[in-house]
Amino acid sequence: MTTAPSGVPATGPASFPLVLGLDTFGDVTHDKDDRPLSHAQTIRDIVEQGVLADQVGLDFFGIGEHHTDDFPLSAADVVLGAIAARTSRIRLGSAVTVLSSDDPVRVFQRYSTLNAISGGRAEVILGRGSSIDSFPLFGYDLADYEELFEEKVGLFAGLLKGGPVTWHGNTRASLVDQDVVPHTESGPFPAWIGVGGSPQSVIRAANYGYSLMLAIIGGSPARFAPFSQLFQRALKQFGKAPLPVGVHSPGHVAATDEQAREEFWPRYQEVIRRVSRTRGFAVPTKESFEYEIGPRGALYVGSPETVARKIAANLTALGATRFDLKYAMGGLSHEALMSNIELYGTVVAPRVRELLA
Repeated sequence: MTTAPSGVPATGPASFPLVLGLDTFGDVTHDKDDRPLSHAQTIRDIVEQGVLADQVGLDFFGIGEHHTDDFPLSAADVVLGAIAARTSRIRLGSAVTVLSSDDPVRVFQRYSTLNAISGGRAEVILGRGSSIDSFPLFGYDLADYEELFEEKVGLFAGLLKGGPVTWHGNTRASLVDQDVVPHTESGPFPAWIGVGGSPQSVIRAANYGYSLMLAIIGGSPARFAPFSQLFQRALKQFGKAPLPVGVHSPGHVAATDEQAREEFWPRYQEVIRRVSRTRGFAVPTKESFEYEIGPRGALYVGSPETVARKIAANLTALGATRFDLKYAMGGLSHEALMSNIELYGTVVAPRVRELLA
C-alpha cells in the first residue's frame, strides 16, 4: 500500500493520497450583533480564514465563483493570490470556476499566475454553472449552456498540456499554434470537473482527463457511488490513467452536536429560502434538516467526532479520496467560521485519517 505525503495510508481504487480541504462561496458574514458585514470586510475575512486553514494543517482551500449580493466572490483568483502570499503549504484553487461564461485562455493564465505566486500550489475546479448569474452579466445566452461548456472545457484541456495550442470552435476565436503564457514550471496544475448529478458530465470529465469532484448538497451521498464507478470505467475505456474522485458538501463543525446545529440551522434555512426563489430548491423544514445531518444525509453538521465519522464513511462508500467541506453559510460570524476551521483542521482531519488508515 502506498502512503500519502503525511504518512497516512492512501485510500481509493488507485491509492491516491487522502486530501481534506475547505471550500467557501464567499458567503457574507455577520457581526456580533447579527448585522451583515460589507463585501470588502467579508473578502478580507476570507483571506484570514485561508491563512488559518494552512496553519491548522489542511490540504486545500477553495473559493467558488459567484456574482450576487449574498456571495460577492467574483474574483476568486485575486483572493487566492493574497492567501498564497501568506501561506507556504496549503493548495489553493477555485471551487468552482464557471468556465461556460469565462474565457478558457484567461482562466488558464490566471491560475498559471497563481501557480507561480504560490510555488506550484494552484488547482482549478471547472463547472458549467448551477448558479447562472454570470451568464447575463457577461452577455452569454443560456440557450448555449451545453455548447459553451463542451467547447471551452475541451480548449482548457488543450491549454493544460502546455506548448502551442491549435483549437477551432463556435464559441470564441480560433487559435492556431498559439503560445499561451505564463508557462508552468513543472507540468500542468491539477484540474477537476464539478458534477452535480449528470452521467454525461462524468463521462466528459473522463474523456478530457479531468479528475472528478462530486458536488453533493442534498439527499443520500450513496446515490453518487455509481458515478464514481462510471468515471473509472470511462477512464479505462478512453485509455487514460486512473484519476482521483473528490466530494464537496456543506457543513459546520462546533464543539458539540447541539452547538453546531443551533448555529447552522437558522442560517442554512434562510440561505436556501433566498436561493429557492431563483433555483427552485425546496425550503428546508426542521425535519428535512434532521435527515440531512443524519448518517444518510448530505450535510456534515456536528461535533468533530460526528463529522469525522460521516466523512470517513462516505469517502469509503463513494470510492473517493478527497473531501472538501463547504464550511461557510451566510449569516454566520467570522469568529464562528474561524472556530469551525480550527476544529476541522486540528480534530476532524486527524480523526478521519485515523479512521481510514
